[in-house]
Amino acid sequence: MALLMVGVAYLWLTFVSSFGYNPTAELPAIDEDKTYSVFVYGTLTRPWVRWLVMGRAGSSEPAGLPGFRKEKLDLKPDPEAVTQGEVIEVSAGELRALDRYERLGVRYERVELTLQDGRSAWVYRLMEPVLTEF
Repeated sequence: MALLMVGVAYLWLTFVSSFGYNPTAELPAIDEDKTYSVFVYGTLTRPWVRWLVMGRAGSSEPAGLPGFRKEKLDLKPDPEAVTQGEVIEVSAGELRALDRYERLGVRYERVELTLQDGRSAWVYRLMEPVLTEF
């Protein structure tokens, strides 16, 4: 029972809670009245992960992102590559939940890119580490 409780607490902290996440002020604005297309290429391609993060799995459709190759948890520019993934449509509240899950502004950045079919979609990319000199 204790192990189950620890598991539930971990999932809540990771996917739902804002504990430990302090977004920066420079985040892209979210319009409450819009829906957003998001290209996913990793864990968010799994419906059960989307359900944990957003409260619903939603539907997705296959999509390609030209000019990038998937490298572990990130996308790297590569003019010859096309990364295969999925596009999901989300509400403003669901986009905020995805931002929290991806730790937007801390670990990932959200950029608008053009998909292979010409549509634009938000894409999460790992942020480059900030090097400081001493």
